[in-house]
Amino acid sequence: MNYDDILLLKGSEIIALFKNREQEILQTVKSAYQIHAQGKSCLPHSSFLRFPNNEKDRIIALPAYLGGKVNTVGIKWIASFPDNLALGMERASAVLILNSAQTGHTQAIMESSVISAKRTAASAAIAVQYIYGKQILTRLGLIGTGLINFEIIRFVLATYPEIETLLIYDLSRERAEKFKHKCQQLSPALEIVIVEQPNDVFQNTSVISFATTATKPHIFDISKCSPGSLILHISLRDLSPEIILSADNIVDDIDHVCRAQTSIHLAEQQTGNRDFIRCTIGDIINSIVPVREDNNKIAIFSPFGLGVLDLALGQLAYKLAIKQNQGTTIESFLPVSWLQREEYY
Repeated sequence: MNYDDILLLKGSEIIALFKNREQEILQTVKSAYQIHAQGKSCLPHSSFLRFPNNEKDRIIALPAYLGGKVNTVGIKWIASFPDNLALGMERASAVLILNSAQTGHTQAIMESSVISAKRTAASAAIAVQYIYGKQILTRLGLIGTGLINFEIIRFVLATYPEIETLLIYDLSRERAEKFKHKCQQLSPALEIVIVEQPNDVFQNTSVISFATTATKPHIFDISKCSPGSLILHISLRDLSPEIILSADNIVDDIDHVCRAQTSIHLAEQQTGNRDFIRCTIGDIINSIVPVREDNNKIAIFSPFGLGVLDLALGQLAYKLAIKQNQGTTIESFLPVSWLQREEYY
């Protein structure tokens, strides 16, 4: 490709490029966390575009630079409209733009809801891998039955193939049934149990993933959880501040997660400090802090979702597409230099 060309990648092409590449995606996300924890990134706060008298819908801009061996820059523009589900549409839609770190020129424009889901799921699986560790995991609990938890199952299975049972809960029994059917495609051998309340999940598994559309806390008691359980608090706003303050808290980035009325943010507002956050997942991966300080304490991983992860997977998709001659090249996207233009009046 020439410097003024742009590669366009559709969602179906991203899906094809990433098929059966869970281990490569996990390694890419892990490396991005390591690079970020080493300070070799630039990550401005995400900008939330919201609408009057509408708490649910939002569009978020996530600009970022990721250095190290990735060395790329770009921005993700992702919309979340939960009511789309009732219309038979996906809740989230997104675009990722990659720029050259050398020239700033746009290199690629790609559909990014697939990338966003896979980086989120890989992030969760890495948290399980490092925080839950080498313990045998035969049961996985899931609160919320959308795309994110589906991808989390895919990536956790890639690291814990011994999983036999999924315990799932959703406010909608219909959604839960559809989710069960879809999950069976990941592994026909899985036992998938739809439960009637979150406590049924808490008391029957030691790893639980929250991926809901909740805008404020709705879980105020996790006493049914076993000591040492791990909660993947992916949707960020399900747990009360009191639960957060009672737990061993691991995040992806402290400054980022302490905003936008996340449960972590509410806990900060309640206490006036951030002392209840022990560390970041990057610090654990880089062996800067111990995996656990108290093996009996419930650990909660609350990832805000970092733009550097999207860039890392976007760069992976871009390189795979170039290698496999996939996507559509928009040639000569940039104009010729103004000094070379002929003006017409």
